[in-house]
Amino acid sequence: MSDDLATLSALIREPGQPDTVIKAFEDITRRLVGHELFTLLYVDGQEVARIYSNRPDEYPVSGRKTMGPTPWGKHVLDGRQPYLGKDKAGIRWAFFDHELIESMGLGSVINIPAIYDGKVVGTINLLAPEHHYRDEHVAPVERLAPLLVPAFLAARAANKAA
Repeated sequence: MSDDLATLSALIREPGQPDTVIKAFEDITRRLVGHELFTLLYVDGQEVARIYSNRPDEYPVSGRKTMGPTPWGKHVLDGRQPYLGKDKAGIRWAFFDHELIESMGLGSVINIPAIYDGKVVGTINLLAPEHHYRDEHVAPVERLAPLLVPAFLAARAANKAA
């Protein structure tokens, strides 16, 4: 884990951001806990936007959209807590697009909020087949999350400027 922190800390200083650190983060989390779908959403108040997807055909990068209140949003965005959905019931509880998720053979999820200045600025979203994720998979990703804060803030700033 300390090697992963060192790798990301070194990469964040390099040009080519945020793509360089995002791709490294995706590779590290795949090795640490596994995933078949990896997405990043930045958060700006009640608005969110997908800024990265390793499966853009099914989950494309998208513009800003307003997110209404949901139990998932209350837990992750308002509560600033990770969400672990171990099975399809957990996916159905959290996501309106659960049918698409399940059609991709996915049935477990880890959502990690990236927090800066007391606010969630983005979420890291990893999905895998049902029952893949367990409690011990959350902490390794959560420890790395602060290193994506600059990427989320840059995406949010770029979107506001556009």
